[in-house]
Amino acid sequence: MRLDKFLKVSRIIKRRSIAKEIADQGRILVNDRPAKSSTKVVTGDTLTIKFGNKTEVVKINRIVETTKKSEAEDMYEIIDKKYAENFD
Repeated sequence: MRLDKFLKVSRIIKRRSIAKEIADQGRILVNDRPAKSSTKVVTGDTLTIKFGNKTEVVKINRIVETTKKSEAEDMYEIIDKKYAENFD
């Protein structure tokens, strides 16, 4: 599945267009490598996402094409969450 679609379906990022924009800015790493929005992700991949001063590391547990809001959190697990004091 494409990275931008996974982020939307899993509800890590609410809109696919926003997920595409963040990925294309180089703010998302897949397995510690810079990723574009079209990068394919599979179960077991680790995503590092930079949201302003927050950096979140998540592991993909499963991939499904569509999901209910209540089941979206089962698609990934949060490994680490860090907050920076500045936006560098």
